[in-house]
Amino acid sequence: MQDLSVGTAWFHSFLLGYMPEWLAVTLECVLVGVGLMLLYAVLALFYILFERKVCAYFQCRLGPNRVGPWGLLQSVADMFKILIKELISLNHIDKFLFALAPYLVIIASMLAFAVLPWGNGLQIIDFNVGILLAGWSSNNKFTLIGALRSGAQMVSYELSMGLCVVTMVVMAGSMSVTDIVMAQEHLWFIFSGHIPAIIAFVIFMIAGTAETNRGPFDLPEAESELTAGYHTEYSGIHFGFFYLAEYLNLFIVSGVAALLFFGGWMPLHIPGLDAFNNVMDYIPSVVWFVGKAVALSFIIIWFKWTFPRLRIDQLLTLEWKYLLPINLFNLVLMVIVVTYSLYL
Repeated sequence: MQDLSVGTAWFHSFLLGYMPEWLAVTLECVLVGVGLMLLYAVLALFYILFERKVCAYFQCRLGPNRVGPWGLLQSVADMFKILIKELISLNHIDKFLFALAPYLVIIASMLAFAVLPWGNGLQIIDFNVGILLAGWSSNNKFTLIGALRSGAQMVSYELSMGLCVVTMVVMAGSMSVTDIVMAQEHLWFIFSGHIPAIIAFVIFMIAGTAETNRGPFDLPEAESELTAGYHTEYSGIHFGFFYLAEYLNLFIVSGVAALLFFGGWMPLHIPGLDAFNNVMDYIPSVVWFVGKAVALSFIIIWFKWTFPRLRIDQLLTLEWKYLLPINLFNLVLMVIVVTYSLYL
């Protein structure tokens, strides 16, 4: 499988032939930043349309079908609509934090792109504090309640996500993203890790759904109770930042799950089927990673349009009474599996 780092090394050498090193590095950083922003926008537009189509299918509807062929340009039209909407200025708010919160949310999800292993040799932390600032600075009871719910939800389910990651780190024997992927060269962890890997995957998907504030864990922005939750008072592009960040965080959680359990950009290899494995190696590594992330995103979207919203007490009970104890037991079980080499 082609290593994309060869191409980036060639480009760096090419730039050094025409400019000093400091300028070449600066230009590379600018190009990477622009590329990430373009990818961010394209993925967000795709995910918005993707969920609306999936939701329509589940509800026996057609979904967006007016703007462009098969409704493919509906997300683009919505983007332009948000861009031209007025930014409403409110009284009795903390204006600095109110304006800062959307940018923190969008920047945090963009930074997480840098650590995702997009492909073989192509690797360029989601800080949800922006949500808390949005709810607090708005000086509105609905936004404040939404922010408090989000804080409780994040603190609780971060534990389960962290323990799932630690479980798979034990399996890989390394905390390096590249090493975790390379350890799955012959067989993905979801298959070679037996029961502990399957349990960790299920819990990670549940916790990841809660961390991204998606149904049935969308209590911070429950429409029936809190209007729009922590971003009730936002309009125009500021509201759009929260909207985009939600979908990109969905991709980030799915990408991390693909990295930990399904080999990241590593193709599917079945022991003993050399001809099949050779064919799989021809598929570009970027296609493998994005395809796995989108497939796992479909599962999270499926959750939202299948299960009813939980109450806040049910949400916290699920984490502290069930997921966390199971996770701790599963971590010990994985240590036993690795110690006695019981994995495939």
